[in-house]
Amino acid sequence: MTTPRLTVAMAVYNNGPYVGEAIDSICAQEFGDFEFLIVNDGSTDGSAEVIDARAAQDKRIRVIHQENRGFIASLNRMFDEARSGWIARMDGDDISTPDRLAKQVAYIESRPKCGVLGCLAYMIGPDGERLDRKDIGKPLTHEQVLDHFELKPLMNHNAALIARDAVLEVGGYRPAYRHCEDYDLWSRLIDRVEFANLPEELVAYRIYPGQVSNRHLVEQARNAAISFQAREERLAGRPDPTEGLAELPPLSEIDALFGRAGVAAYVRRRVVNRMLYSAEALTGDGYPIILDHIAEAGSEPRFWRASARLLKSGHPRHAAGMARALLMAR
Repeated sequence: MTTPRLTVAMAVYNNGPYVGEAIDSICAQEFGDFEFLIVNDGSTDGSAEVIDARAAQDKRIRVIHQENRGFIASLNRMFDEARSGWIARMDGDDISTPDRLAKQVAYIESRPKCGVLGCLAYMIGPDGERLDRKDIGKPLTHEQVLDHFELKPLMNHNAALIARDAVLEVGGYRPAYRHCEDYDLWSRLIDRVEFANLPEELVAYRIYPGQVSNRHLVEQARNAAISFQAREERLAGRPDPTEGLAELPPLSEIDALFGRAGVAAYVRRRVVNRMLYSAEALTGDGYPIILDHIAEAGSEPRFWRASARLLKSGHPRHAAGMARALLMAR
């Protein structure tokens, strides 16, 4: 059997309304020398039937049906099962432009040191309508990625082309880093291979109600900040204290885990900065975090404004709690 030049890897869980269109956008690519590996992670909404129907029409599609194991387990299985040395990521609710793979393959073949290549994205709604929301931008060169590594979004994970061997060498995606598994992977690859982004919109990112990525902002920000600190440990020649963990401990135990003070305060600050305009986060998992941060860092005008926004948006109890904390911090 001839080895394909590329493996397109898609993990699917209950993407029934959109997965057919996502698959079709890959099968219609101008670049055709790929296998299309789809892991159906125990979908219960008819996604499996859509996938199997498409697989019957295109021999490049290889389907794995498994019991629900979660996104990170599905990603790791795809990297283990892939037949190519290059993995093109794709989500089951997005759409790739017809020239996406051709442009990404042309780039990596001209730059042998590149191990992770992304691109820009444009936003679409539930029915595929283009939204008036622009990609916030990504750093284009490896040097720019390094310069912005701490805070700026680095890559569109759903459209990244990734060297398989590099991922396997660092142990794949780590289960402790849920909802920021891509950032944690980048943090372990950035010092081994070069990163780049094409300055073109080659994937449509779909936004719709109930989307998983909209519900885990606090955990995502928290885990990304811990991942950044873990990289700082590795760069300093110390062991990564999160290596081998199945899940990350609560913030109250983070300083002890790292063996130094200040890590938890750094993580808390990163989370607060990320969630300050999200009423859902401020009234959910993020509420005790911002109260702790105010008690430690003191009152700031932006926190008063956040409290006022909560009151306006119908959260008087949380608004009052923030106001009390701010008054006590003075």
